[in-house]
Amino acid sequence: MIFAKPLLDRCISCGYCLPACPTYAMTGEEASSPRGRISLMRALETGQLPEDDGTLAEQASFCLGCRACEPVCPAGVEYGNLLEQWRDHQWRGRRGPLRARLLMAAVARPWLLRVPRQVRRHARTAARASGPSLMLGCAERALFPRVSRAARKLAPELAAPPRQGCCGALHAHNGDSAAGARMAKELGEVLPGTIVTTSGGCATHLAAHLGRPRVRELSEFVVETDVLPAVPLLVDGRPARVALQDSCHLRNGLGVWRQPRELIRAVAEYVELPSAATCCGAAGTYSILRPRDSAKILAVKIAEIEAAGVDFVVAVNPGCLRQLRSGLRKRGSSVRAVHLAELLEIASK
Repeated sequence: MIFAKPLLDRCISCGYCLPACPTYAMTGEEASSPRGRISLMRALETGQLPEDDGTLAEQASFCLGCRACEPVCPAGVEYGNLLEQWRDHQWRGRRGPLRARLLMAAVARPWLLRVPRQVRRHARTAARASGPSLMLGCAERALFPRVSRAARKLAPELAAPPRQGCCGALHAHNGDSAAGARMAKELGEVLPGTIVTTSGGCATHLAAHLGRPRVRELSEFVVETDVLPAVPLLVDGRPARVALQDSCHLRNGLGVWRQPRELIRAVAEYVELPSAATCCGAAGTYSILRPRDSAKILAVKIAEIEAAGVDFVVAVNPGCLRQLRSGLRKRGSSVRAVHLAELLEIASK
C-alpha cells in the first residue's frame, strides 16, 4: 500500500481546489490540479498506471506542495500528507531528484550546519534546560544569519544553542518523510520547551510531529508575549509602505496569517498584495528543481510588488525571502525584501 486509504478516499472530486491551485492556473490541465493528482494517486495505488508512467513522474514534481487546496476543501482532504506519501514512493532511494538528495545529505549532517557560524554570525547562546528556544534553521544560518540575530533582539529570552540539527522538513517534502519525522523528534529533544522558528515551513513540519503547543512561528510568539516596541518605521519622513508574502505552509497548514500583518501594521502602513496568500514559487526545493516554472510564478509576484509602490516586502520564510530578493534584484527594483524579524529590528532602532 502506497497511500493511507482514509486519506485517499476522502477526496470527493468536487473541484473546489482547482481555483486555488497555482499549477492548474498555469496550465488549465486537470492533471495539474489537486483533484487530478489525487486521481493519478488512485491509479497508481490500484495499478491502473505503472510506476514509471511519465505523467506520474511529471506531476509529482510539478506540484508546488503549497497546500492552498486544503483550506478550501469541504471534505478536509489532507493533500500535504498525500503528496509526501506519493513522493516517498515515487522518489524513493536514488529515484529522487539529484539536487534534492544532495541537499538532504548535507543538512542531515549537524557538523555541516555548524560550519556557517565560523563566517556568518548567526545568533547563538548556551543551551538551557527549559524555556523557549530559537530554531536556527538550515538555509537561514548560511544565507540569512541576520534573521536569527534580529529575532533574539526582539525576544532576548530565546535560547539559540548552535548544536542543533535540521528539523527534517526538507526530507519530508522530498521523498523521505520517515527521516523527516525522526529529525523533527531529535530536534525536539535538543530544544526543550517551546520552539520558536523564523521559518513558516519548518514551523508546520515541527508542529505535525511534536504537537502544536510546542511550536510557535516568530510572529505568533511576538504577538502572544507582547514584546514588540511600538516604534513607527519612517522612509523619507513618512510611514513606510510594507507588503507581505505569506508562507504557504504557515498559512495553509497552521492557519497563521493575521499575526504577521498585525505586527507590520504596528510599525508601518500595511499594503495587501493581490496574491499575498499564494505561492511565490520558492516552495522549498522547487525553485532549484524546476527553475523555469518557479520563475513564471515569481514574475507575477514581482510585478504586483512593483505596482504596489511599497518600500519593503516582508517574508516569514527563508525560501520566500531568497526568492523575492532574487526576483527584485533581477528587475532592478528599489523595493527591499526583508524577513519580518529584520523589519521589526529596523523599526526598533
